[in-house]
Amino acid sequence: MPLTAPRAVARPSSLRDYAYRELRDAIVSGELAPGERLRDPELEQWLGVSRTPIREAIARLEIAGLVQTRRAKQTVVAPLDTRAALAAQRIAAALHELAVRDAVPQLIDADLEAMRSANDRFAAALDADDVEAAISADDDFHGVAVRAGANPLLPGLLEQVTPLLRRLERARFGSLAGRGSVADHARIIELCADGRADEAGAAARENWSTLGRLLHLDDDEPSVIATTRA
Repeated sequence: MPLTAPRAVARPSSLRDYAYRELRDAIVSGELAPGERLRDPELEQWLGVSRTPIREAIARLEIAGLVQTRRAKQTVVAPLDTRAALAAQRIAAALHELAVRDAVPQLIDADLEAMRSANDRFAAALDADDVEAAISADDDFHGVAVRAGANPLLPGLLEQVTPLLRRLERARFGSLAGRGSVADHARIIELCADGRADEAGAAARENWSTLGRLLHLDDDEPSVIATTRA
C-alpha cells in the first residue's frame, strides 16, 4: 500500500479528524483503490498516529460507504456501488436545495461575490483540466449557501453523503459534462441575487442531480464497480 506523505498542514486538535480526512481524500482520489486492504501498521506509519484514531476514522468511513469490513475483520476500500451513490446523490441534491432556500434571505453582496469568484475559478479549473481545483472551487461555491443558511445540522449531514460522490465528481469534472455546471452556477447566482429563494433552491437541486447521469444505472447493469490494486 504505497502512499504519498500526508499534506504538510497543521493537524487539527482531533487526530481522529486528521486521520479521517487523510484517508477519505486518499480513497476519493484513487490513491487507495477499490478493494485495497487497509492495514493498521501501514496506516500508523503513513499518518504518524496511533491505532485508536485510525480505527475511529475507519468507522466513520464505513458509515460513509467508503470502506468495508470483511471476514477476519479485514478492512478494504469499498467498490463504487452505483445504487448507493445514486441514493447519496439524491440526498445531497435535497440538502443543497434546502441550504439555498434558507440562505437566499440572508445573502449579502459579499456572499454573491464569493459565489461568482468561486464559479470563475471553477470554470478556469475545468478549462485547465485540473480536477482537484474544480472540486475545490465547486465546494467553495456551494459552501456559501451552506454557511449563510446557518442550519447547524447541514454540514454534518452533507459530510455523510458527499464523500461517496467524489469519485463521480472526478469523472464529471474531467469530462464535457462538467462544463454545464458553470452555467448552472451562474443561474443559481442570478436567482439568489433576485431573492427568488424557491427557484434558486430548485436550480441547486437540479445542478446536483446531474451527477446521477454518470451512473447510467438500469436493471441490466451491475450495481457495483470494483477494481483492485495489489
